[in-house]
Amino acid sequence: MARPRSFDRDAALELAMRAFWERGYEETSISDLTTAMGIAPPSLYAAFGDKRRLFEEAVARYQSLPGDIVTSGLAEPTAREAIARMLHEAACGYVAEGQPRGCWIVTEPALSAQRAASREVIRARLQEGADAGELPDGTDLDALTGFVGAVIAGLSARARDGASEAELRAIADQAMAAWPA
Repeated sequence: MARPRSFDRDAALELAMRAFWERGYEETSISDLTTAMGIAPPSLYAAFGDKRRLFEEAVARYQSLPGDIVTSGLAEPTAREAIARMLHEAACGYVAEGQPRGCWIVTEPALSAQRAASREVIRARLQEGADAGELPDGTDLDALTGFVGAVIAGLSARARDGASEAELRAIADQAMAAWPA
């Protein structure tokens, strides 16, 4: 008969997510995870399977957190307002108290599929704006999508380097000044 779990699985998953976010998948060992989670390796394997499955669960948890910046602005009435909200949400969220700085999706090499999905969401919102006549004819939506992604990545990098929310908001405002007229 299996013994009942002696730890809170959700709390352990949260701690694993933070460990992966801070160190990255490759740099986070099973020992790092069990130390962060306060459990023994057999408990980790029994509850989560293996490191890869734990990582995948941690990514899913991260993506389900309130404040997902890519989806935060989608309901805004214009594409410009949607992107401005995304950038300002990033400026605030990337330096939030009690969590690692920056964006895990941006900084984790193993999450290229998630970054590609985010780019597609941004491009689709820009396409909606273009279709509604909010962008000048001939606007290169792929380049604009890349620009927005580069700003988001830059905000994440600056946050990890210690930038303040005010500095990140100023960068977001400067980026919006480059919006196609």
